[in-house]
Amino acid sequence: MDLDLRKVRYFTAVAEQLHFGRAAERLHITQPVLSRQIRALEKDLDAPLFERDSHGVTLTPAGRQLLDDARQLLAAADATRRRVRRAARGPRRLVVGFRAGVAVTPVLRAFGAAHPDVAVHARRVERYDQERLILDGTVDLAYVRRPVHERGLTLLPLFTEDRVAMLPARHRLAGRRDLALADLAGERWLRHADPLPDDVPIRTVEEEEKSECVAAGTGITLVPASVAEQYSRPDITCVPVRDAEPDQVFLAWAASHRSPLITEFARTARERA
Repeated sequence: MDLDLRKVRYFTAVAEQLHFGRAAERLHITQPVLSRQIRALEKDLDAPLFERDSHGVTLTPAGRQLLDDARQLLAAADATRRRVRRAARGPRRLVVGFRAGVAVTPVLRAFGAAHPDVAVHARRVERYDQERLILDGTVDLAYVRRPVHERGLTLLPLFTEDRVAMLPARHRLAGRRDLALADLAGERWLRHADPLPDDVPIRTVEEEEKSECVAAGTGITLVPASVAEQYSRPDITCVPVRDAEPDQVFLAWAASHRSPLITEFARTARERA
């Protein structure tokens, strides 16, 4: 029996809420209908997906496995729907995502010159949504930075960048020519990509907020050199960290998305890297 995506969506809502009533409200259906659909899915799969008792709802091992697979399955289905609709609209179109500091304009221009019939658009992506926007078809491919959850993606390494420490202008190390990670021991980190002691306090933020926090003295961070240049300001100093692991930039696209446009864009990006 084919897997019913509607039932999988219903299952995912219950699995994320762990509450049939709240899931039914989110899906805009009644709770009895939702319960029947979940029972039907369990029958289709010949496996119990939830444990139900007086304490609430929990996932069975089969349910945890289905939830892990369902998110990728639903994202792939949504991406297919977007691509089909995009193809039906007529002119070819390519949406390219990029992370802060990555200069994509030269590649977009080169690709556009070679493919004048393709409408090429750039869209900023963030660390927290770079994989999702690729897998759900919002962008066709994207320039991403590590860490990257690679499942479902094809990754093409493009280039590396040195990392610099972003410090308040009046920081004790602001005047140094370069630093080692050991020089930064005991600092409060807003975000890091290199191994640090377990007791170092860490707070994860995005680029704009990060620069504001550094300027205010809330903490310090390691960033790629291009990001430091983009967010340069008088109240922040950036100092190279000689033993920090270089930042790696990849071009990423959904492994299931086989498009000549993606192949051609990847070739252009590799040549221009």
